[in-house]
Amino acid sequence: MPSSLNGSLASSQPPNGDSEPSSAQKSKPKPGITYAGQDKLPKLPIPTLEDTCKRYLDALRPLQSHREQSETEAAVQEFLRRDGPILQEKLKKYATGKSSYIEQFWYDSYLNFDNPVVLNLNPFFLLEDDPTPARNNQVTRAASLVISALSFVRAVRKEELPPDTVRGTPLCMYQYSRLFGTARVPTENGCQIGQDEGAKHLVVLCRGQFYWFDVLDDNSDLIMTEKDMAVNLQVIVDDAVQTPIQEAAKGAVGVLSTENRKIWAGLRDVLTREEDSNNAECLSTVDSAIFILCLDYTEPQTSAQLCGNMLCGSSEVVKGVQIGTCTNRWYDKLQIIVCKNGSAGINFEHTGVDGHTVLRMASDVYTDTILRFAKSINGHSPSLWASTSPDPSKRDPSSFGDVSTTPHKLEWDMVPELSTALRFAETRLADLIQQNEFQTLDFEAYGKNFITSMGFSPDAFVQMAYQAAYYGLYGRVECTYEPAMTKFFLHGRTEAIRSVTPESVAFVQTFWAEAPAAQKIEALKKASQKHTNITRECSKAQGQDRHLYALFSVWQRALDEDGAEAASSNGYSSPTDAGSTPSSPVGSPKRDNNIPSEDGDGPGSPASRPVSHPQPPPQQMPSLFADSGWDRINNTILSTSNCGNPSLRQFGFGPTSGDGFGIGYIIKDDSISICASSKHRQTQRFVDAIEAYFLEIRRMLRMTQNKATSPRASRVREAERPDVGSRFKTKGRVIKGEKEEPREVKVEEEEDDGLGGYGFFDAGMLLQAIKANEDEKASEKAVGQAKRSVGKKLRLSEY
Repeated sequence: MPSSLNGSLASSQPPNGDSEPSSAQKSKPKPGITYAGQDKLPKLPIPTLEDTCKRYLDALRPLQSHREQSETEAAVQEFLRRDGPILQEKLKKYATGKSSYIEQFWYDSYLNFDNPVVLNLNPFFLLEDDPTPARNNQVTRAASLVISALSFVRAVRKEELPPDTVRGTPLCMYQYSRLFGTARVPTENGCQIGQDEGAKHLVVLCRGQFYWFDVLDDNSDLIMTEKDMAVNLQVIVDDAVQTPIQEAAKGAVGVLSTENRKIWAGLRDVLTREEDSNNAECLSTVDSAIFILCLDYTEPQTSAQLCGNMLCGSSEVVKGVQIGTCTNRWYDKLQIIVCKNGSAGINFEHTGVDGHTVLRMASDVYTDTILRFAKSINGHSPSLWASTSPDPSKRDPSSFGDVSTTPHKLEWDMVPELSTALRFAETRLADLIQQNEFQTLDFEAYGKNFITSMGFSPDAFVQMAYQAAYYGLYGRVECTYEPAMTKFFLHGRTEAIRSVTPESVAFVQTFWAEAPAAQKIEALKKASQKHTNITRECSKAQGQDRHLYALFSVWQRALDEDGAEAASSNGYSSPTDAGSTPSSPVGSPKRDNNIPSEDGDGPGSPASRPVSHPQPPPQQMPSLFADSGWDRINNTILSTSNCGNPSLRQFGFGPTSGDGFGIGYIIKDDSISICASSKHRQTQRFVDAIEAYFLEIRRMLRMTQNKATSPRASRVREAERPDVGSRFKTKGRVIKGEKEEPREVKVEEEEDDGLGGYGFFDAGMLLQAIKANEDEKASEKAVGQAKRSVGKKLRLSEY
């Protein structure tokens, strides 16, 4: 029977040194490899106030007018003289003994967000199709993905998952402990994250109806084969179709998870207040599931439709009833979504995990499906896992323990108040979906190989494409955001890369000017190198956004608490050094299992100590945060994120502002995949502009590259030597295949790659320039001609 989350919602405190270890801790003879390096990771450093302020001014400079720059510089100088040092000292004291100075503030920014999480917070991944054709239908694909995902769950729980590394440097693995069995739970005072670490069951949504069955035993071993799983899922599909979809939609409780968080909190109270109702048990079953599997009855045809389906579901109203897939979701948990044709994706609650963590899961799951297929052909094929579950088909059923592998349908008591709320939630969700649009670009002309062969960082190269395309459409640059991973540090999350720099502005202006191709490429090199340098600094936690946000949060807390420094009462607590035991490395998932109570503060948190700084916190907002520059840098127009590998077709998220774009992208060896979203801001036109830029910049690179380097060339060719004495000299004529190499060409001879013309230049800048030149020549020839040649000569009618 599914367990409840109530226990894990009770307290925020990690166990202190005197606490009794859990039975799970006692049973483990030694920690596994997954978290073995946690205690060796450095803490996220707090940058100096002066460096942060300098970076802040640098990030704003290309976005501001001279007057605005002067005002912001004055505000920053005042901040450095007055409030800044006070807040910096408070932040340092707050961070003492904590795993990360930003972690709690980070959670608060997500968990105190009242708007719906769908389209606003939750990202999605669209997986590539299964390479084995037999699995590309819904039930077989879903069964395969679930089995592989459960193998990943097992590896995490047994701490057998090898740690992530970047060029040999280990990364923090803490987020993996928060990936499964977790749920975002709304309350009157913000959301909390509940977790059932021992969850054994899976919840399946099909046509808005809920089902559950156990999939793991108490040892986290799988108790079902892939065939068993397919049988269960087919039974669920067959049962769900028995209820007409229009009727099922009226009881699709999942749509409530798309509501405003405070409204959703009140509705959860409605679900649980009746003592004789089983709604509370149904709700607990959903919350405590390992993850959610959504089986959709639709088959989206285009890439854009698939992306929309994975992000927010489809909206289709028939006879006044919503029958789209948007009602077949539960956005407070990790979801694996499988369409009728086998297309699959992942939608995840973003508070506790970043894209890099879920990407590792998606990649391993996809890889495991391939390796298991290979093993069915060759029994000696390798496995992705250090150990595997005993074959369920060969186990004694009694060894499974107290489990129920037969699907059970959850039956909600739809009281009138709940039915009305569901109706209003659905109409608001349909509005939200209609307010957003999604377009994709599957650019296959080149990718990482070509970009690096030209001497560019792939990410910087693509970032400059967004800048150039936007400038080409609107004639200006806008605030742009890209996250840089900081998991080199304990409990590290991300730092903000601000992609707009003086160098990038110079590049886009040069690109759109009448300048030689070589000059444009040189400007691109400088802009790309600057972006790479900033990315490198941010990955070392030497950015400005997170530090400034922490200082703002310290000021806000001090103001709210009337001068008392206090940690938040929502979300995960940040484990303290004092709370760790010698047998448990810092950051181990057993150290921070619980969710804070509404008024609880942890030992070592600033609230448990008197304020040591003699000066009271400023009651007036510090000058830096009151300045217009703070609003400017926090209003992101181009929100971008690079996350993916060959296991994914697309990755994306909703726009972060009403007049902005959300751009998820994947740079593969020979292609670039982009999913752009906006609130109907000519998204297709923007995507077309990006594609046209990619083709035009390739043309320029070919023009300016003297030495050809083929990105597809094989190094084995280098082994060939023209040797007179070779045994091959009379063995036939050498056949040379065509190579796609950069070459010097004249502009007029180069084929138009689609950049020019009204479609991209908007007002036809190139055509205007050409026409102006032609008109000038024509005017010279016309000197001395009589006025009779001006205008169109009308033909007289003959009677």
